[in-house]
Amino acid sequence: MTGAGARPWLVALLAWAALIFALSSFPNPPGPRATDLRSTLAHVAEYAVFGFLALNLLVRWRGQLSARIVAAAWLLSVAYGISDELHQAFVPRRDASLLDVLTDAAGAALGVAAAVLLLRARGRLSRTADPPDRAPRRSAQ
Repeated sequence: MTGAGARPWLVALLAWAALIFALSSFPNPPGPRATDLRSTLAHVAEYAVFGFLALNLLVRWRGQLSARIVAAAWLLSVAYGISDELHQAFVPRRDASLLDVLTDAAGAALGVAAAVLLLRARGRLSRTADPPDRAPRRSAQ
């Protein structure tokens, strides 16, 4: 990591990913499938946090907020959601679900959007901030 302040966000993201993995490792209890509103909200919340952490990590690593960073944070979150569903395919009484991936993607979008809004509201990073390892561009005089 070259960006200042990226390490705590990396640790937080890895810890959150580990928590999601651990929760996905438990077999569902016998009975009706959890396709209710609670399950949907749980997926949205899990991946909203993941997306929020991912964007903050990437912004601090790269030193800027850009459309590419936003897209990368969302794609990272969705990729982890897909890997989580594949993991669940091997857990007894669990299965992989495309609907869960779509719900995870929606949650990630909310988390990434919330992080963008918070960063801009705090005024900590502008859209065109220079990375910390580069000197600002000067106009030729």
